[in-house]
Amino acid sequence: MIERLCARGLEPIDSASMRTWRVAFGVLMFVGVVRFFAYGWIDQLYVQPSFYFSYPYFDWVKPWPRWGMYAHFAALGVLALAIAAGVRLRLSAALFFIGFTYVELLDQSNYLNHYYLVSIVALLLVFMPIGRGAQTVPRWCLWALRAQVGLVYFFAGVAKLSTDWLLHAQPLRIWLANNTDFPLVGFLLDERWVAFAASWAAALFDLSLVFVLLWRRTRVYAFAAALVFHVATALLFPLGLFPWLMTANATLFFAADWPRRLLSRPRRPRSVPAPRSLTRIRRLGFALLAAHFALQILLPFRHMLYRSDVLWSEEGLRFSWKVMVVEKAGVARFYVTDPASGRQWTVYPRTYLSQRQEKMMSVNPDMVLKLAHHIAADFAARGHPGVQVRADVRVSFNGRRSRPLIDPSVDLARQRFLLTGYDWLEPSPRR
Repeated sequence: MIERLCARGLEPIDSASMRTWRVAFGVLMFVGVVRFFAYGWIDQLYVQPSFYFSYPYFDWVKPWPRWGMYAHFAALGVLALAIAAGVRLRLSAALFFIGFTYVELLDQSNYLNHYYLVSIVALLLVFMPIGRGAQTVPRWCLWALRAQVGLVYFFAGVAKLSTDWLLHAQPLRIWLANNTDFPLVGFLLDERWVAFAASWAAALFDLSLVFVLLWRRTRVYAFAAALVFHVATALLFPLGLFPWLMTANATLFFAADWPRRLLSRPRRPRSVPAPRSLTRIRRLGFALLAAHFALQILLPFRHMLYRSDVLWSEEGLRFSWKVMVVEKAGVARFYVTDPASGRQWTVYPRTYLSQRQEKMMSVNPDMVLKLAHHIAADFAARGHPGVQVRADVRVSFNGRRSRPLIDPSVDLARQRFLLTGYDWLEPSPRR
């Protein structure tokens, strides 16, 4: 069965759909780079901060000097246009993947789900022959992109099957109530029933969209629903390019030759025979692709290995496609004690962080721990080695009252990052 499946994956299909999607992807990435220049985000996120929340085991990834960061983003823009044009696609995609992922590894506080998706898609593109002159493409390329996009939608829907989302309409009740000045329908957005209707509709949309897109009879209606949904979320919420990227991704579920049919050019491309044998390289390639998707399926479930509520502790939250299911706000202060002299200091995060970094750190235990270590190192450099660092962190989420996130008696300077979770986290508050 596996042999037949692999052979089927090697069959050539019309590349028109994938080349059209490739153009849209490249153009959107270029627009994203332009936005970084236009809004001053390069300086704000990667030049001005004096401290960065690097990912565990990636502390060696450091930002370029200011001129280097600007040159780096300029290069990303050129590579995005090269992807759109299909010029040296594999090389362009590989360099874009490396450059884009490097930027994302610089600071955890800048993590966004669609940035993670962009890195994955860019990596998949490295192995796909859908450059400018390609008339056909192996079927597995379309399958792989469909599967990746499908997992995003599906797990986003699974994340919404919670009591907060379905029984309390949170956090949509909070977000919609902040948009009462929206033209025409704003007066409805603080109505309780509207938040509940939107919550249930969004869960149903995410869980079912892939399946109705795959069925030819419902495909057009499903795409129309996706377009309305993504336009609405783009207008109501600050989601950047994510809605437009997912709209472009939805076109992958149409027939492989839909652009030709749309332009009334039904002529089929020159047929290319499928490879007759599964060489060792092809077997290895399919094995790696299977491993990738096995990892993509397992990662969203890893939060079950922790005893805490994932939305409270964020243990297992990243890389799991839990899109727009939590609204959190936190306040943090650090207390430093020198056991040798008995001196004490109160340290506010703004001493070391930008406003955005402080906002993201104040709800994430990993980042609180990293900042505590940095504070201890800073005090050691100023002649106070061996200080104790404790944190008073209070967090509210999805409409709950503010509660302590971390045991304030724990010396965080002596704690270490653990993949197995932390025993110094306070339990999640109930409603």
